[in-house]
Amino acid sequence: MQLAAIIVSLVLTVVGVALICRAVAQIYRFVRLGQPVPAGSRTDDPKARTITLVKEFLGHTRMNRWGIVGFAHWFVAIGFLTLPPTLLQAYGQLFQADWVLPIVGTFLPFEMYIEFIGLMTVVGIVALMVIRLANLPSRAGRKSRFAGSKAWQAYFVEYIILTIGLAILVLRGLEGAIHHVESYDAAYFVSYPLVLAFKGLSLSTLQTLIYFTAMIKIGTSLIWMITVSLNTNMGVAWHRFLGFPNIWFKRNADGEVALGALQPMTTAGKEIDWEDPAEDAVFGVSQVEQFSWKGILDFSTCTECGRCQSQCPAWNTGKPLSPKLLIMSLRDHAHAKAPYLLAGGGKTMEGEEKATEEQLKDVPAAALAEAERPLIGTAEENGVIDPDVLWSCTTCGACVEQCPVDIEHIDHIVDMRRYQVMIESAFPSEAGTMLKNLEKKGNPWGLAKKARVEWTKEVDFEVPIVGKDVEDLTEVDYLYWVGCAGALEDRAKKTTKAFAELLHMAGVKFAIMGGDEKCTGDSARRLGNEPLFQQLGQENVAMLNMAYGEDDDDPETKKPKASKKIVATCPHCFNTIANEYPQLGGEYEVIHHTQLLQHLIDEGKLIPVTPVEGLITYHDPCYLGRHNKIYTPPREIIAKVPGLRNEEMHRHKERGFCCGAGGARMWMEERIGKRINTERVDEALALNPDIVSTACPFCLVMLTDSVNGKKNDGQAKESIQVVDVSQLLLESVKTPIDPTGEAEPVDAPEPEPAK
Repeated sequence: MQLAAIIVSLVLTVVGVALICRAVAQIYRFVRLGQPVPAGSRTDDPKARTITLVKEFLGHTRMNRWGIVGFAHWFVAIGFLTLPPTLLQAYGQLFQADWVLPIVGTFLPFEMYIEFIGLMTVVGIVALMVIRLANLPSRAGRKSRFAGSKAWQAYFVEYIILTIGLAILVLRGLEGAIHHVESYDAAYFVSYPLVLAFKGLSLSTLQTLIYFTAMIKIGTSLIWMITVSLNTNMGVAWHRFLGFPNIWFKRNADGEVALGALQPMTTAGKEIDWEDPAEDAVFGVSQVEQFSWKGILDFSTCTECGRCQSQCPAWNTGKPLSPKLLIMSLRDHAHAKAPYLLAGGGKTMEGEEKATEEQLKDVPAAALAEAERPLIGTAEENGVIDPDVLWSCTTCGACVEQCPVDIEHIDHIVDMRRYQVMIESAFPSEAGTMLKNLEKKGNPWGLAKKARVEWTKEVDFEVPIVGKDVEDLTEVDYLYWVGCAGALEDRAKKTTKAFAELLHMAGVKFAIMGGDEKCTGDSARRLGNEPLFQQLGQENVAMLNMAYGEDDDDPETKKPKASKKIVATCPHCFNTIANEYPQLGGEYEVIHHTQLLQHLIDEGKLIPVTPVEGLITYHDPCYLGRHNKIYTPPREIIAKVPGLRNEEMHRHKERGFCCGAGGARMWMEERIGKRINTERVDEALALNPDIVSTACPFCLVMLTDSVNGKKNDGQAKESIQVVDVSQLLLESVKTPIDPTGEAEPVDAPEPEPAK
């Protein structure tokens, strides 16, 4: 038995080590196929990146949001990293059954740690196996987050871990028996029942069992190593190695996920100069090798856990997009194409082959065939990613928020969209109207610029306009960026007027632009039309900087800089001006209107006194919540309005469900599956609310459309309202009117001290 165990273990060791070294080299070369990234963008502040990595791993910050799953996975991960000494001891036991590790082998804390982590690894992996079995795709269909994952790989890894964990505990029991542990010993506090079970066996039997169990432990470990070495696209196994660099190289060194701003377009690792782009510049991604090396690393790191899929609004409403399946498709395509690329293969912009026949003569036929597949194409075209997958994304950020290994799904989707829009002119036809209107009129509706200020005639106070009523923004506290929807869409205009009236009542000095402003470019950029975003953004930045008195180069006449405070009611405008305009030279202090309203309430400048009766549920706008982490102010405002009873929908805050308008979907028709806004409204109506509230004009439009449809079908009560939180606050702040028409005196409560 001993001889057989030694031979089997050593042969597997030689094969396993050779293959794993080859696999590591393959993956390294594979990741390097991706394009470079801008200098320093992934390596800045190494100390902060290292701290982020340690926090995310040891704290399991993303995994622990899933309760028992995070708890179980933590022990499995810790076991994988800290139990290798037991593998070394097993090698020693092949040659001497009672061998122990030098120094630490008999150190009580070490032995107790091995016992505890060994047990918790077994418990943890059993829990994860039960969870996987309970969520079998065959039972739950699209509702299962494991739908589409490679099941055999997951089961293989799980049973390997279970076998190794059990082998560790059995070996501990045999060790106790062969070392003559006669009574309870803390070093064997877990395996002591096994020590008692083996105690009566003869020495030769114990030795044979140790040889055999050590072989099982070593052999199982090496079978795993050989299998994953031969399957370098096996994310469920490789993520335990690749997850560490993927987290370390994440977009933000401070640990924030890749949400908020989109990254500027790059080619060969440098930002594109839109005034004079290089002749060989690559616009977007049309071949898998055009992704950055971080993108290639992202694809390889996916563990197929399906957290992104379970939260995706497109997938949950019957559309073909699953962020998980998207990443898996890109990974498998990239791995299959890798031999061709590593041999020097590739296509020019004109579609000509870069490599010679001599270079490609040893490339497998399967890799050559994979190289001919279009990255974006229908099933008939044998495309890797179907166009319907690409255009189903709302860029809501749920996938990025949930991913435990920091895959940047939205960046990759938008990069592919950029090529489709800018080079192929292939995008949903309805979006073309929006783009034309932006180009010609500067707003998605195509209305004249004078229409932007028409709403000011509908309020009974003067709304100052920059350049007309105030010379520049040094004279006011805030520039109110009304936005296209807030100025031009009838439902959103109600929010605009309510917020402006609240500012007027609170004595806040504000002004608006006079209609010369353009759309911020949010929809154009997320659709993939980067040049149009650049044009709109640069015009707005130049106009804003001039409004802040920065157009005068003469230091003697140059006006003092204003505080550059901008308040926006649209989260898309807010996100673009705050997070993306700095890329264009526009640095501003931007807040959302709910943040300012909460501040004014706290200061006692706005005092909600009139009850607004009813049950209310609040919908989190994606670009306010997930993208910018603003969850509290709208809820604080609702809490301050007397009479309102707030009840959260099942999916809220970080797990909030999209309205369906983001990612330029506002301008595209939904033809596949259930409408996303209908799904969200169904969830709201399940609470039987009187009011559905939000803090975004896009959300307001989408939710209102669906609620009105439900009313027409008799599925919703006629009295239900969809309103912005500012409208609720205004209703409560206004002094109530009695039936005689006289204003009723209201005893206003003492204002709370400012926070």
